[in-house]
Amino acid sequence: MKTLIVYATQHGSTEKCAENLARQLAGEVRIVDLKKVRKPALDQFKTVIIGGSIHAGRIQKKVRKFCIDNRVRLMSKRLGLFLCCMEEGEKALEQFDQAFPDDLRAHAVARGLFGGAFDFSRMNWIEKAIIKNISKIEDSVSKIKEDEITRFAKILTTT
Repeated sequence: MKTLIVYATQHGSTEKCAENLARQLAGEVRIVDLKKVRKPALDQFKTVIIGGSIHAGRIQKKVRKFCIDNRVRLMSKRLGLFLCCMEEGEKALEQFDQAFPDDLRAHAVARGLFGGAFDFSRMNWIEKAIIKNISKIEDSVSKIKEDEITRFAKILTTT
């Protein structure tokens, strides 16, 4: 089975999650960063996984645009959707629901909330100041949920 993982990342967390996920999937897996490849060839893949992160309250524009531009083709694929965010519980679910269109969420065989991270070494001073002010976090922190990535991979390999 050929699988395509497309993602966008601001500070690297989504990329790390996509790579972790790819290692756990069977068959041929290709990973594409939407900042580098704007229009990946979807036709050669049976399964498409889309991932992004919340930055300034929204998923990346490149992920939103990819979903909208490819909506019809994505509805004919086995679809997985994941989101990296620092929120948990209901707030994380709200962010997931706002990140992806209703029809794609309903069509997806796997949906995941993979946690998130603040990597201050990859942020500019303005981003650091905003994070420190809003979240009251002073140093880099990772809340990546490895068990959630594994659960997501198992759903895709068993359905």
